[in-house]
Amino acid sequence: MTYLDILQDLFSRYPTLAAVRQDVIAAYTAMKQCFAEGGKVLTAGNGGSAADAEHIAGELMKCFAKKRPLSPEHRAALIAADPQRGQALADMLQETLPIISLTGHAALSTAVMNDSDAVAVFAQQVWGWGKPGDILLAISTSGNAENLLLATAAAKARGMKVILLTGATGGKLAPLADIAMRVPEQETYLVQELHLPLYHALCRMLENEFFAV
Repeated sequence: MTYLDILQDLFSRYPTLAAVRQDVIAAYTAMKQCFAEGGKVLTAGNGGSAADAEHIAGELMKCFAKKRPLSPEHRAALIAADPQRGQALADMLQETLPIISLTGHAALSTAVMNDSDAVAVFAQQVWGWGKPGDILLAISTSGNAENLLLATAAAKARGMKVILLTGATGGKLAPLADIAMRVPEQETYLVQELHLPLYHALCRMLENEFFAV
């Protein structure tokens, strides 16, 4: 199965998403390059979009639609590190695509809110973790979230690309993003209903690229 097969499956079930075909391909291509070159994705959103950020991290950090057994080299490294537990641990662990959701980290987040400004909560984390070649995946139904606008500025300053998942207008974030996936809805809950199948397809495409099993 190719990424185009996965896209065709998505559009057959959600025809309205065909409008963002080229942007989804661009996002997939950018994320594929990022992971292939040893980079990582940072993702964030507010409210339901915070849940989506966590959801995406969960799909990429472990198996989604495919098994991801460790490579022989990684298994051997674990066994060498701990001959007693390494074999069992190698059976437990799965290969991963590195992604960090910025919506958790309660101690850090509340410290930023208390000591600095709550609106900088994502930007501070991007500044700390972001490296050239990494990606910020910003999720905003309106495209106007101030904390994501600041995170985007931090990402750009760190030499990162910014991918936006948003609604029809794209808001203030769309012109700042390198790639903007604007689903054709504006009502918050309708935008969110289309975001889920779109990012599931993106996760399937990436998993299909990196894991053969």
